[in-house]
Amino acid sequence: MAVTDEAIGRIKAMIVSGELRPGDRLPREADLAALLGLSRNSLREAVKALSLLNVLDVRQGDGTYVSTLEPTRLLEAVSFLLDLHRDDTVLEVFQVRAILEPAAVALAARRIGAPQVAELRALLAGLGDHPTVEELVAADVEFHRRIAEAAGNSVLCSLIDSLWGPTARARIWRGITQRGAVERTMAEHTAILDALAAGDPETARAWATVHIDGVAQWLRTAL
Repeated sequence: MAVTDEAIGRIKAMIVSGELRPGDRLPREADLAALLGLSRNSLREAVKALSLLNVLDVRQGDGTYVSTLEPTRLLEAVSFLLDLHRDDTVLEVFQVRAILEPAAVALAARRIGAPQVAELRALLAGLGDHPTVEELVAADVEFHRRIAEAAGNSVLCSLIDSLWGPTARARIWRGITQRGAVERTMAEHTAILDALAAGDPETARAWATVHIDGVAQWLRTAL
């Protein structure tokens, strides 16, 4: 079990057992980490994931509280998870992406100009060394959109653009729960961009395949 998943499970157990009740404020991060035998970083990631599912309510400058656990709020969380677990739809979307995007990246490597490469480097540089998952996913969408545009095929670009919505939550959830996912994504983006800058379509295609397949492999395990 991943460390973050273990931390999520321990906090949920405290709520289920009644040790933490709706509306309760969680102990200070250092105290709770010590109580659960976790690193503060693992605890922080667990809190982020549970807040995304509306189980915890993070109030800036005030602390973290157990949510009201009202059915309507928890239904949103169930809906979130169903997006990942319903049929194999999300996996099928990734399979289509794995067909289209490496081809688009290879085509872009033959056509992209220096100004477009510079814009892509600026986009990646703007994230800094420690972007949030939400910032990274937003940049990820823009990164791939610009590459598809650089491929110079409007139909291909439209098809790829239509595939992003159904996979957005999967990418966010992976970034929160899988250790090293953010760093891995940033490294793969850089490798793709370097291949584009070098005008090397086959290396660009290979890195795009690795990039997409990494998320798909995680999703298969999560399902």
